[in-house]
Amino acid sequence: MGRSTKEGTTIRAAYVEQRGPASSIRYGELPDPVPASDEVLVRVTATAVNRVDTFVRSGAYHTPIPLPLVLGRDLVGEVADPGASGLAPGTRVWSNSLGYGGRQGASAELVCVPADRLYRLPDGVDPFDAVAVLHPAATAYTGLVHHARMRSLETLFVAGGNGAVGTCLIRMAKDLGVRVIAAARGPRNTEYCARLGADEVIDSAAADLVTALRGPAPRGVDVYCDTTGRGNVGSAVDALADRGRVLVMAGLASAPGGDSLDVGRLYIHDQSVVGFAISLATTTELAEAAAWINRRLPRDGLRLDTTILPLAQAREAHEDTEAATRGEAHRYRGRVVLRVGPSAEEPADQPGVSCT
Repeated sequence: MGRSTKEGTTIRAAYVEQRGPASSIRYGELPDPVPASDEVLVRVTATAVNRVDTFVRSGAYHTPIPLPLVLGRDLVGEVADPGASGLAPGTRVWSNSLGYGGRQGASAELVCVPADRLYRLPDGVDPFDAVAVLHPAATAYTGLVHHARMRSLETLFVAGGNGAVGTCLIRMAKDLGVRVIAAARGPRNTEYCARLGADEVIDSAAADLVTALRGPAPRGVDVYCDTTGRGNVGSAVDALADRGRVLVMAGLASAPGGDSLDVGRLYIHDQSVVGFAISLATTTELAEAAAWINRRLPRDGLRLDTTILPLAQAREAHEDTEAATRGEAHRYRGRVVLRVGPSAEEPADQPGVSCT
């Protein structure tokens, strides 16, 4: 049974009435959400826009959704109605698994969050910095620990090391005591990967990755992660050490076909290719990732390049994210975060407010 809220009141939200293109996104009023007995009502401060949010909205990623669907999976906010959670009203909290699997999303002034998918935000952490990193950081942790079975002293290769997930993979791997080889395009991005702690960095604009890996990893790498979704799994397998693993963590945006896999090599060298979608992570896995995120946030914020827009510009944010996913020119830099609340309709002072 749901708990009653004030009748006749509404919230502002970014939502769609059916699956479709970014042009179908509406910003307007919806009835106040009514939390179920196992949910916490959260007043949202900020939400983020992820590639996977565009896949859910368009229907490319098949998952049960309520309609109309409030978009987005990540939020930082404050407890408005704790229900049976034991949290005090006003407690700062975050979640990163809404907007799919039958759950409403995060892009609204008030959101109902299952209590087992809600975590406290550490004191002193900026909500906009935090919301930008929740999804990529949880993806990095769950991918490396639960799927790739990454262990200390092994070697990890990260293609797209300067991206949101790539930077979190480098940070996560260094926490595990792993040797990291990263690839990025151009001197600016390769230097960034080195500052994050990558032991070796390859300029992907100037080298064939598999050939380039033979120098720093002559026996092959233990785990190969391509965060771009444009890599070739067959080539990745060629770069593996015995018992190595390819972690496939992106790919919906890649062109179909053109990839081949030598099954015999997998057999002879005891190698594996593991598909990974964080949307299927269990609440136990997500909670473990959240504990690591909360340990890191007060230390260095896990900060990423971020552009902050008002919630009213959710359509533009989705359009820009899709352009970036396709490798096309796009307007906003880094992760796009949407500001929710009283200033949600005010335009940004400039085309995105970037912070590093």
